[in-house]
Amino acid sequence: MFSALARPAGAALRRSFSTSAQNNAKVAVLGASGGIGQPLALLLKNSPLVSRLTLYDIAHTPGVAADLSHIETRATVKGYLGPEQLPDCLKGCDVVVIPAGVPRKPGMTRDDLFNTNASIVATLSAACAQHCPEAMICVISNPVNSTIPIATEVFKKHGVYNPNKIFGVTTLDIVRANTFIAELKGLDPARVNVPVIGGHAGKTIIPLISQCTPKVDLPQDQLTAITGRIQEAGTEVVKAKAGAGSATLSMAYAGARFVFSLVDAMNGKEGVVECSFVKSQEADCAYFSTPLLLGKKGIEKNLGIGKISSFEEKMIAEAIPELKASIKKGEEFVKNMK
Repeated sequence: MFSALARPAGAALRRSFSTSAQNNAKVAVLGASGGIGQPLALLLKNSPLVSRLTLYDIAHTPGVAADLSHIETRATVKGYLGPEQLPDCLKGCDVVVIPAGVPRKPGMTRDDLFNTNASIVATLSAACAQHCPEAMICVISNPVNSTIPIATEVFKKHGVYNPNKIFGVTTLDIVRANTFIAELKGLDPARVNVPVIGGHAGKTIIPLISQCTPKVDLPQDQLTAITGRIQEAGTEVVKAKAGAGSATLSMAYAGARFVFSLVDAMNGKEGVVECSFVKSQEADCAYFSTPLLLGKKGIEKNLGIGKISSFEEKMIAEAIPELKASIKKGEEFVKNMK
């Protein structure tokens, strides 16, 4: 089901650089001066799908915007600084991408980021609900398993919630799965497609290697090893950077890939599929990442989990309690907000 539909991966990113695609998407990046925000803004500025790029942060955005504005592509760029300028950044936006927050350091889990990033995502979501309630909201800020419930509850509080328009960006898990499988099997990574479902932390990241296209056969020891590597790939980068940050460049690529797929679908392109952590009835918890058919108004159809192996079934069962706890943590945070 998933593999029969369009494979958006590298194709979406490459297509976004071609001049044949014409669109006028107005995109905001909140947290645009950070390690993810800057390369993400660069990729968005490079795309003819984007006509207006507004950048928000609490420091350095005028400089980032000035730098990007010299690039010879048609997207206009403007930087906004501090909470008083946030409304102007958001007005008229079609898509808002939120990479704002603190990055992981060695020894930290995504959950350790919760207290700082929860407040940031709640504040930014409230601004989106007030100033661009119709926009697609793409949350990158970790822990995604909690920040998406936070964004949802904030939009509900403002009476503008639409479950088809709030996305937890888990695309990096798919990008990594495609890359690692391609390396292992000697394939072209641009032609490999592994759906990754569940959530976006540790054992909640569930690569469906049984659904990989092209089909790959792995002995159980290899399957276990590569699944573990996909689940802990973020930690691999955190350790390699030795305290200097987390995955920023690959995350910017993955975030751009998701935005380009979304804008393509909003533009009327058919068969655009991406996995994302969203409000869902596909598993025994309120939010779950699965392949989604995207359309002009966001999620057109949730394609569900599909046929999976017993190994993958077991992973889902083990992930659900952790997912439920993370979801509850996000919901409780909004409930207890002053």
